[in-house]
Amino acid sequence: MNRFLGFVRKEFLHIFRDYRTLVILFGIPVAQILIFGFAVSMDIKNAGVAFLDLSHDEMTQKLSDKIISSGFFIKTEELLSYKDIDRVLKKGKTKAVIIFEEHFGRRLIRDGKASLSIIADGSEPNTATLITNYTTAIVNDFNMGIAPAQITGAMRIVPEVKMFYNPGLQSHFMFVPGVITLILILICALMTSVTITREKEFGTMEVLLVSPLRPIQIILGKVTPYFLLSFINVLLILALSWFVFGLPVKGSIVLLLAESMLYILMSLSLGILISTVSSTMQQAIFISLIGLMLPTILLSGFIFPIENMPKIYDYVSSIVPPRYFIIIIKNIMIKGTGLMYIWKETLILTVMTIVFIVISVRKFKIRLE
Repeated sequence: MNRFLGFVRKEFLHIFRDYRTLVILFGIPVAQILIFGFAVSMDIKNAGVAFLDLSHDEMTQKLSDKIISSGFFIKTEELLSYKDIDRVLKKGKTKAVIIFEEHFGRRLIRDGKASLSIIADGSEPNTATLITNYTTAIVNDFNMGIAPAQITGAMRIVPEVKMFYNPGLQSHFMFVPGVITLILILICALMTSVTITREKEFGTMEVLLVSPLRPIQIILGKVTPYFLLSFINVLLILALSWFVFGLPVKGSIVLLLAESMLYILMSLSLGILISTVSSTMQQAIFISLIGLMLPTILLSGFIFPIENMPKIYDYVSSIVPPRYFIIIIKNIMIKGTGLMYIWKETLILTVMTIVFIVISVRKFKIRLE
């Protein structure tokens, strides 16, 4: 045990003596969280919507059909009461709920005006804005269609917009969770893969081979410093999110930190796996950056909604770990959900972690032999 602790201490000293490693560990995360939080803004297209029809008349049916047939929306669910709104929005598949008031058609004919409410998921501000804009445009077009039938031309439907979870539609509600996901997988996988390939490239792996340390102890000794430092990164980013952007954690902070540790462990095990197929640091860096950065940005739902992509990309993204962590962190931080809403994603990350660790240890043993 003393040998193992001494080995871990040596790794910490090596990290702290290399200013480039410290810049990667702490400088890049701070820069990214500030740049992405303030400067980046993107628009997306389609989203799922649910309907709460309190009237069930011909007019609400026609307008519902017009909204769905526009091609911009997919109907996810028909709600029965207001209590279902929070439930469906927390699940994540439904991006907005459209509510028709009671006696919708009767009021439209009698009073010449009826109300329609649009409740959008503000945790994705760009999606919420686009949904409300498109829905309002479709309603206005519907108004133009029914007005000529009336002599007065005063017959119209008035949309009322509300935002859940992010009433101000602040863009950093979307980018902060995505940046956390991107930073952790890049830092953990990149640094872990490089630290092991460095031993092989510099010829110091032979020193470890003849030491009393077992292969699993060598792996643990390599990843332990990065696990602890990455956890500090999580705390640093959450602090920046709170003090700089005013983004609080609405859910359990303990659950969020536990999920972050699981994701860090998964990323570290992935880095070990990358090191087993890399013979030089350049190879490890290339595989880590190119193989992880682009899929995390493009296929995780960080910037571009997965439901808008062709079906083949949905299948490809299902093997991208950041896809599941983004769902987890958004649900905990922004929506305030508990484990019951994210247990599937947690289970998937756990299975991925176990698979990566098993493969890494086996391949590492083979290389040692």
